[in-house]
Amino acid sequence: MKILSVILALAIAFPVPGGHAASRRPATDLPLTQNGGTWSSGHVQGIAVDVKGGYIYYSFTNLLARYDFSGRLVGTLVGWDGHLGDLDFNPADGKVYGSLEYKDKRAFYIAVIDASRIDRVGIDAGQSGILGAVYLPEVAKDYSTGLDRGPSGRVPDPDAFPAHRYGCSGIDGVAFGPEFGHEAGPLYLTVAYGIYGDTRRDDNDHQVLVQYDVTHWSRYNRPVADALRRHDGPAAVHGKYFVRTGNTRYGVQNLAYDPFLRRWFLGVYQGSKPAFPNYLLFAVDAAATPGLTDLVGVPGPGGKGWEKGRVLPLASDGLVDDATGIRGWAQKADVGFQPVGGGLYYLVRNSGEKGRQTADLTLMRWTGEAARPFEPAKTGPVPSADLQ
Repeated sequence: MKILSVILALAIAFPVPGGHAASRRPATDLPLTQNGGTWSSGHVQGIAVDVKGGYIYYSFTNLLARYDFSGRLVGTLVGWDGHLGDLDFNPADGKVYGSLEYKDKRAFYIAVIDASRIDRVGIDAGQSGILGAVYLPEVAKDYSTGLDRGPSGRVPDPDAFPAHRYGCSGIDGVAFGPEFGHEAGPLYLTVAYGIYGDTRRDDNDHQVLVQYDVTHWSRYNRPVADALRRHDGPAAVHGKYFVRTGNTRYGVQNLAYDPFLRRWFLGVYQGSKPAFPNYLLFAVDAAATPGLTDLVGVPGPGGKGWEKGRVLPLASDGLVDDATGIRGWAQKADVGFQPVGGGLYYLVRNSGEKGRQTADLTLMRWTGEAARPFEPAKTGPVPSADLQ
């Protein structure tokens, strides 16, 4: 009895971080809401959900937080100085993948995170070996185009100098899904470019999506410190695609593939070019066939005509702008958007101030309505897994 009293006293004196009782097994029901903690970091960039395992991962730029479905903080990963953006969980290997930028080094990576090892608060990414990185030469090439043509090799201000192919500012959104034009088949890692929101140029009105087969990426995966020196990565992409949405501020922030609706969702920061509707969310149906056509606004070889690329059409529902034909939704989806099966989705809202950033996640259900595409879900049982 005395031993039991001591145990109870310790439990009260040293509660588990996150304000919830610890549990050895995560809850099996999808939580209707969850808070991702308050952190001295950048704002939340995206989430990944392991539906079967019962975990949610939050990217806060320079911190990754792991929670279980009960709301218990399982652990955090810290210790890198790049920008960790959007995330996705790969059911094939159980790892979390995310965009990782080092713009000052003109280096762009996919972070490959052995997330199951995040079991306590404050794990150092470098010392633990949990965070690896794969270099993306295609992105670095497009980002660096034209940067060294300023006087004395000076790198110009990207918003004042028309460098960066397609307006490429790096990468943000990441998601696993089938090859574009297919509703099934092998899953490819799809990476969305960041796009500078420069209203003075016309070559930055497409979203750029590149697909990779990550089956053999272990040959490239290196600890971040080594990756910054060696630049190991795939020489070619599996495919490169374009979606004309009109310019957005820093491109696709959150990218997600939904097997239930069989479509890709693109969540963005709102653009500001008056010629476009500047929606917040766009979609591309998985079966939509990419066509080789003009990239309007992107000069062709020698400055003649328009460059051609594999362009994907936008889905045919949602709001429509009569002047441009562009369709989308006025739905915030820029800091966390993740399908979890059966027409259910997690959407995230960010709040807080410098040094105190937080994220509030809500389980939503697809309505299909143009003006209100999602509504809060009333129950959260794990659906018959479309993803996993």
